[in-house]
Amino acid sequence: MVERDAQHQLVELLELQLRGGSDAGGVGKYLLHRAKPHIPPWLGWAGTGLAAALGHLRWADSAPAAVGLTLSSVVLTSATWLIGKNTSRQRRLHSAITVAAGSAWLTAACLAGPTANPVGDLYLMVGPALALSWNVRLVLRHTPDAAGEGSDKGLLEKVGLARAQLGAAKVEPNRVTAPLAVEAGEQTNDDVTKSLGRIASALDLPTSAVRYNPDPSSSRRGELIIVPEDMLAEVVEWEGPSNLGGSIAEPLVIGRYDDGSPLVVWLPGDPEAGRNSTHVLVAGGTGSGKGETALNLQTEILSRRDVIIWFSDPKAFQDFRPLLPGIDWAAEGGTPTEVMVAAVEAVIPARTRWLGAHGYRQWVPEAAEQQTSGKHTCRSDGRPCSCPGMPFLVTWFEEAANTLRKMGDDAFTGIAQEARSAGVSLIVSLQRPSYDQMSTSTRASLPSVIALGCDPRDEGFVLPDEVLAAGAHPGAWGNRRPGYCYTVAPGIPEDRYASPGRTFRFSHRATPGMEVLAQWAQRNGATADPVTAGAASSVAGRAYTGRTAAGTEQPAPLHAVKDEEDDAMEPAGLLVDPEDADIDPEAELPGSEQGDDTPIFGQETGRKPKPEEARRLFAQALEEFEREGRMIVGPVDFKNWCERNNLSRPWVSGQLKEAYQEGRLEATNQTGRWRIVPALTAA
Repeated sequence: MVERDAQHQLVELLELQLRGGSDAGGVGKYLLHRAKPHIPPWLGWAGTGLAAALGHLRWADSAPAAVGLTLSSVVLTSATWLIGKNTSRQRRLHSAITVAAGSAWLTAACLAGPTANPVGDLYLMVGPALALSWNVRLVLRHTPDAAGEGSDKGLLEKVGLARAQLGAAKVEPNRVTAPLAVEAGEQTNDDVTKSLGRIASALDLPTSAVRYNPDPSSSRRGELIIVPEDMLAEVVEWEGPSNLGGSIAEPLVIGRYDDGSPLVVWLPGDPEAGRNSTHVLVAGGTGSGKGETALNLQTEILSRRDVIIWFSDPKAFQDFRPLLPGIDWAAEGGTPTEVMVAAVEAVIPARTRWLGAHGYRQWVPEAAEQQTSGKHTCRSDGRPCSCPGMPFLVTWFEEAANTLRKMGDDAFTGIAQEARSAGVSLIVSLQRPSYDQMSTSTRASLPSVIALGCDPRDEGFVLPDEVLAAGAHPGAWGNRRPGYCYTVAPGIPEDRYASPGRTFRFSHRATPGMEVLAQWAQRNGATADPVTAGAASSVAGRAYTGRTAAGTEQPAPLHAVKDEEDDAMEPAGLLVDPEDADIDPEAELPGSEQGDDTPIFGQETGRKPKPEEARRLFAQALEEFEREGRMIVGPVDFKNWCERNNLSRPWVSGQLKEAYQEGRLEATNQTGRWRIVPALTAA
């Protein structure tokens, strides 16, 4: 079992760390530090002998000196006894005896001489014995007595954990870890977590420097972790990707922890390591550093050879524009993002079907290579396949609150629940993942989180309760510590969950490096496989173009089209607007006047077309929207078209309903809004 001196050992080791010491090559310093408390009694013994020699030279055979020295001895012994009234009885008596013996010997030595018999013999025998008695007392002071308590008050006693026991401390550079066990039946791990602030105060450290990692198999045992120096105070600039040309299955380095070790995350799973694939929630208040955290992750992802990114940003790629050439599909918020969400939902079953046909239970780096092993047959004729590989897919929705407001709080639920086995990772970034913005089902399906500074009231939305109990406190940063974060993800040791980290900073000097990285990704990075590209095109049509090869013109990102608000559009509906529910799309329209030419789409005719002609014009309108990449439409999108062709909105609503029934449109989760099914797919 652990003894009380382990407490003092921890404090002493921590003091060494604070002074810049290290356990590597510092054995001499450590031994000297351990010996220091035992040296004062011996210095007192040597000093008394020196004082006796000097006193004998001045007061030898002096009667007045004898009287003065005797009185001084009595006064000093009495003062020691009175001063020690607030200490323990044993300590008081020990101190008084030591002072009385030392002062009596000094009086005799000054008068008779320090080498006279038996004065010299007493000095050599009694003096070391008294010094050793104080050394023994110091050792015993660190050992619990029969009642289980030491005679002095240790660190843990000061913070309300007097009977807790500390194990041998493990010292690493800027990190001290000690096993801790509280008293059985009296305290639990919860008592330790509640005392972390007091422990930090006792050690004069910030609260975030002291953490506790409970043992999952015990309610009274765990590890106390202390980081004496905050290495995050120093800003570290981004210097480029950590593993250019490596696999996305290898760790992504996005910053460093407060003890200087690298802050890493993984996205794909690893069957051999037992690590699951993951989705990531990036959360933090305004000014907390979400943008730089995203840049750290995206630059790491783009530097890998077997991954593609689909990226949505309603802020017109303000922070990410240098990276656009390396991104496979980029879309602004609004309708383009709705199309991207639908495309992601479509590629999941297509990718899982392909992976299953090639013998992969989940995505692994081998799946991104040319499939020429001949182990599996995916061809209908039974011959071994020779298929292109399937790269990992990262679908990133920046400022996702915008998308959630438009599409509903469960817009990402299906993706989050089904995408991991398809080699698809969902990354959602927003300021406040509260239940009024994101459904509980979606939040529960985002197992990884990078939690930056936030409002203290929002901590429970971003971090698990056990991580908060272990000492994590992102609410303490707010927006005053940009880039500071806690990271919870598969592959990261659990004792690191409550360890603060800081992402690398992207200053204006990083822009040229980002542009070079995007060009590298365009030349050497993966492109979408036929299965993924085909599934996306079947939903998005020409809105999905994929990344072009280096040296060719990069397609412009799909921009959001700002439409007027349609008062009839409310969530939770699928077909027509309520006011148009009774419209008959077959109703006759007034015929055209004789001699009128057949109108061309977009050309004002000044008359109402015949029903058959109007339906043809409507089909042309859908084709036009599809060519423009506007794959989500409703009556409001036909406003100008109706004015040009003298058609009413109710008639358009009816035609939309008819097109839905024919399979040319698919319903969305908003009343009066439909997704265009690309013409080839619909046919």
